[in-house]
Amino acid sequence: MTDKKSDAGLKKMKSSQRPFGKANFLMMGGCLLLIIVGFLLMSGSGSSIEGGFNPDVFSTRRIVVGPLLAFLGFLLMAPAIIYTPASSRRAIAEHKEAEAVSAAEPADKPE
Repeated sequence: MTDKKSDAGLKKMKSSQRPFGKANFLMMGGCLLLIIVGFLLMSGSGSSIEGGFNPDVFSTRRIVVGPLLAFLGFLLMAPAIIYTPASSRRAIAEHKEAEAVSAAEPADKPE
């Protein structure tokens, strides 16, 4: 059972008011996937084998490709978070313009 009084003050957010849009979540998901794939490529068995040294520890996949993908995932996460679609930018600009106009109008108009 929900309390009507607690829901009364809540308004539905418009998509232009949300901090992240669908594009942001898709880009962040892609970056997270890059990070996970990079770490999976770096994983593997250690070099302490009973028979001696395991040269697979120094493979190109583990010391170049994996870290590169993980680094790119972390690097591209910042633009994915900062990105604002053009429609949201227009809505924000219109909202700021409306606030500026309403702030510029005097509250008491002389008659």
